[in-house]
Order: sequence, then structure tokens, then C-alpha cells
Amino acid sequence: MLTLQDRLNSIINPDWVNGGARFLRAAFVESAEALEHHGWKWWKKQTIDLPQVQMELIDILHFYLSHTLVSAAGSAAEATRLLMADLTSSDTIALDGQKYRLAELDVPQLLELIGGLAVCGRASYKTLAQTMTRCELSWQDTFTQYVSKNVLNLFRQENGYKTGTYVKIWHGEEDNVVLARLMSELDPNRADFAQALHTGLQQAYAQITT
Repeated sequence: MLTLQDRLNSIINPDWVNGGARFLRAAFVESAEALEHHGWKWWKKQTIDLPQVQMELIDILHFYLSHTLVSAAGSAAEATRLLMADLTSSDTIALDGQKYRLAELDVPQLLELIGGLAVCGRASYKTLAQTMTRCELSWQDTFTQYVSKNVLNLFRQENGYKTGTYVKIWHGEEDNVVLARLMSELDPNRADFAQALHTGLQQAYAQITT
């Protein structure tokens, strides 16, 4: 995932590691959007939109990975070490003079903690992982969703998304629908899962642009 994130960011900005982008600001915004999808308003009935909450958590992961790569000066190996050190750290998170035991927090509280940490310039994979678990999102599910969205974002950038020349509707279907079909035909455990998705998109896109 770190390699894929670096590849995508490099297409958008070749010197992205030194570009000064505020990735944790983006993570903060995503945490608030996840909170909206989960529901927090006590004065009216709300229904949890779990798939949307999961999607926002995947987006937070995108920005976390980018932030960690910047902290590691672009080194995927060092970023991996930092990420794993975080995941194996204490289940108690300190913030603003208080200590929060992750196991005792509900999803809205966990999302608030992710946002609060982000405002303070901190990414907590430990907190994100706990939130994922509470939202029925395993690491395997996370990997599959992350890779699929990353591959699609990468493909869009490679084919004119930034310049406005990209065609999003393929024979009456949005590109993400085509992606979902390709995903259903592939084993996410295969080593070349990301490349296989990318190749499938290339083949399908060629049929509408030639």
C-alpha cells in the first residue's frame, strides 16, 4: 500500500514528499465526514451508513500513508517500520492531557480522537485499526478496498483526469462499476492483485477510446 500511495502521489506531483501538503488536515476532514455517515445527532433519528463509514476510513488510510512516507523522507522501508511500531504500541492514547483507552471508546469517540490527533499533527494507526474493527472492516477487506480505489485513482491520473480529458462513463457504466466487476473476478490474495486490476482497466478503457 505504501508503494502504491507513493506511485499515485508522484504522478500528481513528482516532488510530493517535499511539497508541503497537509495530509493530516485531509484526514481530519475525512474523520468528520465519517462521523456524519455514522450519525451523532441526538436530537433526531439517524441510520448508520456503514459502507460509507468504511469508505471514509479507507480515505483516512490514504492520507495516513502519505503522511508517514513524508515522515520517512520517502523511504517505504522506514515508513513500514514507523507504521508497524504504531500498530504495536499501547492501546491507550494520550491527547491534550487526557488518556483514552481505545477499547472503551465507541465509533463516534474513536472518530473524534482521529480528528483531534490529526489537528495536532499526529496519525494513529492504532486508533484507525480499532475504528476499522468496530466498523466490521478487517485488514484484508481494507487492503482490497484500498488497492481498488488507489488503482482507479492512478488510472484516472494516467489518462487525463487532471486535465479533464478522461472519459468516466464506459459503455453506459461508470468506471468504478467496471472496477467492481474486475475485482469480483480476481483473488485479492494474489501477489499481483493491483497490477491485474490496472491491466483489466487498461483493456476495458482501450475499447472505448480506440
